Amino acid sequence: MSTGVLEVRNVTQRFDNRAILNDLSLDFWGGHVHAVIGPNGAGKSTLANTIMGLEGYTGHDGDIVLDGQSLKGVSITERAKRGITLAWQEPARFEGLSVQRFITAGAKVKTAARAGEVLSTFGLDPDRYLSRSVDKTLSGGERKRIELASILAMEPRIVIMDEPDSGIDVEALQRIFAALIQFKTSGATVIMITHSMAVLKQADHAFLMCCGKLLDKGNVDRIAEYFGSKCLPCDHINQPSAEEI
Repeated sequence: MSTGVLEVRNVTQRFDNRAILNDLSLDFWGGHVHAVIGPNGAGKSTLANTIMGLEGYTGHDGDIVLDGQSLKGVSITERAKRGITLAWQEPARFEGLSVQRFITAGAKVKTAARAGEVLSTFGLDPDRYLSRSVDKTLSGGERKRIELASILAMEPRIVIMDEPDSGIDVEALQRIFAALIQFKTSGATVIMITHSMAVLKQADHAFLMCCGKLLDKGNVDRIAEYFGSKCLPCDHINQPSAEEI
């Protein structure tokens, strides 16, 4: 029987008196790949930021619970120490920092061999990339793959991927999908924030969101059919400001 390692309990997150998350409850199971899907403005990225405890996202109602313990008042740094990590929609640059140092900084095994191993998982040749700088000379797809390689090296318990297909080519996306097996094998729980059918179909289980609420959850094929036939044609727009998503 799967257990809820991470639980979102009746969370309401407001910006400018508008509920971007509205009494939302979700239960993420250990060792599974979950998709949180919905149209733009559904509150998906707000959910990711709230779970991670980013600045400006901690003053919500309700609770985020990890292993039965509340994360209220727990800093982003401490959440990371407890095994929660967020792969950004737009990966950060660390000008002048080598790829090897970037990967080994948070890795459990801080060796060049391990850095090379995780790079290879994402289709990047260690001989070409380990000594390169994480800067503007890398493409968006390369930076995203390097960021995910660094997360794999951390061996986290909870991996949140915000729009993993954003700004990357087909090859990079296929590498990311293949890496999901690596995360699952390590026992990690993966949460993919997406509005993509292709990403949704890589999941074991899905949650469908709209207007900050949970519309449905369960079988990926059933959620995909509803999303494709009901949500994508829907002309309802719930678009918050850039700061809110």
